This record gives sequence, structure tokens and C-alpha cells, in this order.
Amino acid sequence: MAGRLEGEVAIITGAARGQGEAEARLFAQEGAQVVLTDILDELGQQVADEIGPAALFLKHDVSQEDEWQRVVETGVNTFGRVTILVNNAGIGLREDRGIEQTPLDAWHRTLAVNLTGVFLGMKYVVPAMRAAGHGSIINISSIAGMVGGGGLPAYHASKGGVRLLTKTAAVQYAEENIRVNSVHPGGVDTEILNPFGEKWKQRAVDAHPMKRIAEADEIAYGVLYLASPEASFVTGTELVIDGGFIAR
Repeated sequence: MAGRLEGEVAIITGAARGQGEAEARLFAQEGAQVVLTDILDELGQQVADEIGPAALFLKHDVSQEDEWQRVVETGVNTFGRVTILVNNAGIGLREDRGIEQTPLDAWHRTLAVNLTGVFLGMKYVVPAMRAAGHGSIINISSIAGMVGGGGLPAYHASKGGVRLLTKTAAVQYAEENIRVNSVHPGGVDTEILNPFGEKWKQRAVDAHPMKRIAEADEIAYGVLYLASPEASFVTGTELVIDGGFIAR
């Protein structure tokens, strides 16, 4: 029985660990060929090796335009086309602590990875999707892109930007059979929480009505849905996976 992504080719950024790794493994299980990218080259190569011949790892800084060109070109040359992009790579910096307390370089770095990286990914993957005749772009935002938090100004700004950039792209490419959606996780038990310490992580747990944060696989299944033909009439929307966080 064919998988849900049989015949598709996906680029997944930030795929060396956490959500990106979970997405890459799940997509491959569902029949996709997968280009994993990350700045963590040893971990990323290990994940690709474990997935097998259907996976390729490329070292990739998503904030750099020339590296996006290389990644998309390599994906097309290796697997024949690219039909899915998951803009998953993201950072959360300890220095991002408040409007007055956040250094300008931390602001710029956060937006460069979390927002500019998404823009560049779409800019360079759309021509490949157009050539393939269809595409699905999934931009990983956050509940921090939908509600304020009283802190983390750079992170909130970047994820809010991803939300509206997604909608703009969805409208622009709707007639070309290229769908663009955003995913908004609540707290997820991945390495992005590590810089903030166990106290902050426990606060995140307590803030969710389900009294826990998500596992990476729980987000990956939502991303899989948006990537699959089952979501063929879904574009410009927000998939919130947050254990009830913004329901209150």
C-alpha cells in the first residue's frame, strides 16, 4: 500500500534533531524522498544515514540566500523535483528577554533565521514546485505568532511575521496549485527550550491546559497532513497544535 507522500520530494530544514528530525523520518515512512538540512552536520548526516537511500543531508544556514539556491538545485538534481518544503529551522535565544533587555544583534539573528529563512526558502522553492506542477509549503510558526507573551520580543515578532508571510504567499500562489500553510505548536519537548532552563520549561508545562508539552511526533503528524493530498483544499490557514494553550 502506497504511503501518503508516495512520489513526493521534500526539503525539511532544521532536520538534524527535534521536530525536523521527526518530520523527516515520518515523511520517509510515508513514501517521500527527503532532503534534510541543518547547520548541525554530523547529527543531520546520521539521521539521513538511518533513514536510508530516500534521504540526503545538506549542511545549510537558512539565513543565507546562496545556500538556499544550492539546496533547491541539489534536491532537484538528486531526486528529479521538489514538491514539499517544511520551513522548520528556528532558534530561541537566551538574550531575547524583553524589549529593553534584548540586544540588537540577538534581534537580527532571530529574525534572520526564523523569518528571513522562511522567505528565502519560499523564494527559491516555488520555481521548482511550479515546474513539478504542484507543491505544499509548511511554515513552522508558533503560538507565539498568534498571542503576546510579555517577553521574547524577537521570537514573537519572527513567528508573527511567518504567520502573515504564509498568508500572503498562499494567496499569491493559489492558482498555481502551490499551497502554503503555517503550523503553530505550543510548547514542544525539543532542544529549542534548553537555553531557557528547567524552570522556564516547567512554566510552559503549567501554562498548557493538558499540563504537558508536546512530543515532536505530535507536531510532525500535523505537518504530514498539510503536506499530503488530503489537504488539497487547505491553503493560507493556521494549524494550531497546542494542548489548548490559546483556547482560554
